[in-house]
Amino acid sequence: MRSTLIYSPEVRVYPDAVAVAEAAAEVFARAATRAVAENGRFYVALAGGSTPKAVYQLLADDEASGRRKLPWTGIEVFFGDERCVPPDHAESNFRMAHETLLARVPIPAANIHRIRGEMDPQAAAAAYEVELKRVVPSHHAMLPRLDLVLLGMGQDGHTASLFPGTPGLQETSHSVVANPGPEPASWRVTLTLPALSAASNVLFLVIGAEKAPMLRRVLQTDAAGASYPAQRVRPTAGWLRWFLDEAAASQLNART
Repeated sequence: MRSTLIYSPEVRVYPDAVAVAEAAAEVFARAATRAVAENGRFYVALAGGSTPKAVYQLLADDEASGRRKLPWTGIEVFFGDERCVPPDHAESNFRMAHETLLARVPIPAANIHRIRGEMDPQAAAAAYEVELKRVVPSHHAMLPRLDLVLLGMGQDGHTASLFPGTPGLQETSHSVVANPGPEPASWRVTLTLPALSAASNVLFLVIGAEKAPMLRRVLQTDAAGASYPAQRVRPTAGWLRWFLDEAAASQLNART
């Protein structure tokens, strides 16, 4: 039986990882420029991982070369998730984003809102929710409405630090929670499904043939319900886009 979409995101397939990163950098730049011009502020949540890292490097390189300069004084940077490690740890999402982008562009330090991974996970989640609500305007459901959220997807279908079968998936009212990670005794702090789905724009970046089987399950399924965390990010009043390379998209029927 032919698979059908369980929802209707915009899916774009690019030749390779470089093209995906270039397209995502363009989305970031256009969204930031428009939001700052219209509202004075652009609220974005960054992701960890190799593909977002390439996006950040492109944005920083463009800034350095003068090819594309962004209104960094009006950009407020948040993070979709973080491991419970200090900010200088090799696995810190903040460290990666700082080294590849934030330290290389003229963004005020006050505009960078990192998750305090060195704190107790529950305390860090509570503090980050307060910070998110303090800075980001809320929409009708009283959830902070980010302008853009960058996300990846793991081979198990997780996104941000929302892993299959973990309690964070059941959260319906909070914007941020502490959630167990895949490694024994590991913890993460992550935006919740309601917070992700409240964003104006959600952009998934997925590359590599190893992601193809799960991507097919996430984007195409015969089941009526959503089984994987990445399936459950559904903007309530915004755009959902998936940028894929040819390898990741190789098992999609008719390249939805």
